Amino acid sequence: MTAKRKYIEEHTADILFEVEASTLGELFEQCGMAVEESQLELHNVEQTEEKEIKGENKNLEYLLFDFLDDLLFFKDTEQLIFSKFKIKVEKVDDKYVMDCKAFGEKINVQKHEQKVDVKAITMHMFEVKKEKDVWKAKVLIDI
Repeated sequence: MTAKRKYIEEHTADILFEVEASTLGELFEQCGMAVEESQLELHNVEQTEEKEIKGENKNLEYLLFDFLDDLLFFKDTEQLIFSKFKIKVEKVDDKYVMDCKAFGEKINVQKHEQKVDVKAITMHMFEVKKEKDVWKAKVLIDI
């Protein structure tokens, strides 16, 4: 299965998207890409900077939420936007562990076409589930 993402609804205050993937790593990657491409066009975001993002949580939904929230933290504090992710998510004992390498660059308003400013990831409608062999996520972001 090829991982995919689609935007469900766009309102003046939020964007809802769904992602499907065959692995948890791909699911997290596609969710990260959806958050980043909601904010600006990614086609000319070069991969000149690399950040390592790690996380662990007993709750898979909270792990994904924290990861997406970390992306907003890097955008707001370091003006970093990412256009590629390499993510591994495993269940270790009683918790999920994520290891991510995020690649991108600092936002440049002359170079990058901006869309909206994502203010927050919300828990409203947030879900992660597995149906047969497919991982699915639904995320609502506040803009």
